[in-house]
Amino acid sequence: MNESALDGVFRALSDPTRRAMLAQLATGERSIGELAAPFAMSFAAASKHVKVLEGAGLIQRRVEGRSHICRIDPAPLAAADAWLRFYERFWNSRLDALEDLLRNSKGDTR
Repeated sequence: MNESALDGVFRALSDPTRRAMLAQLATGERSIGELAAPFAMSFAAASKHVKVLEGAGLIQRRVEGRSHICRIDPAPLAAADAWLRFYERFWNSRLDALEDLLRNSKGDTR
């Protein structure tokens, strides 16, 4: 995943409403109206959130008659997770090194 796409994923995830919509979609497909219902928001407002999620590649939408049905696409989340895990390993190794240094310096009375 390129940096611009990763930025889009994190930008989409920065909003609590969009994160809640993704949580709904993690349990199955939903219409935009169903995604909007817990937030008492208009279809237009929910549609704007859906467009951001869709633009980041986090969801896919199909039209069935007059309904827009959304489903989650896990690939961008997996790429974001891989990016975060790289830094988790980096910082864990640094903290382990610091812990070793502190443990070994306790006996050092310079």
